[in-house]
Amino acid sequence: MTPAETTAVNGTDDSLEWENAHEDGAAEDAEETAADGGADEEADETPVSRLEEEGDVAADYLEELLDIADIDGDIDIEVRGGRTYLSVIGDESAEGLETLVGSGGEVLEALQELTRLAVLSQTGTRSRLVLDINGYRGERTKYLHSIAEDAVAKVKADGAAVHLEPMSSYERKIVHDVVADLGYASESEGEGAKRHIVVSTD
Repeated sequence: MTPAETTAVNGTDDSLEWENAHEDGAAEDAEETAADGGADEEADETPVSRLEEEGDVAADYLEELLDIADIDGDIDIEVRGGRTYLSVIGDESAEGLETLVGSGGEVLEALQELTRLAVLSQTGTRSRLVLDINGYRGERTKYLHSIAEDAVAKVKADGAAVHLEPMSSYERKIVHDVVADLGYASESEGEGAKRHIVVSTD
């Protein structure tokens, strides 16, 4: 699968891509299993060589997409914790990368799913790769830590469960981990794009 065979990523196609990226809700739920208390054995057992192959295939796909969109950016690949992480980084003069993030990271999430599909098409195996663009996920992680801590504080003060905004399985895992580290409980509720975390005392 090449970028030419998928829906073009631009500001007018955000809603379509977001819908396509969330068609496989079962895969998202499986990815979150580790965050909900299950052992992420598959990630631990994934050979590094396979993850490196995923990174190479994904990088080729992204490079072609950037060429088609006439956007400058360097691609870094890192393998850690049973996942492949790809970062697209541009210098201060680079234009267009922000369009690949979109409002609230929606285009980034869609692009990540398209990249995973490209890896699946090329290798025959499902990928759990994580894509970042210009450090967006790092800033988003800080925000997720903040809302998780605020939710725990509210539960501690009021005793009532707190429902957070819907987010991706990757982001839910971050919040689950923060809440657990603070000694409180969390679980995911809802389906598809409405799936969210509920923080409580037990």
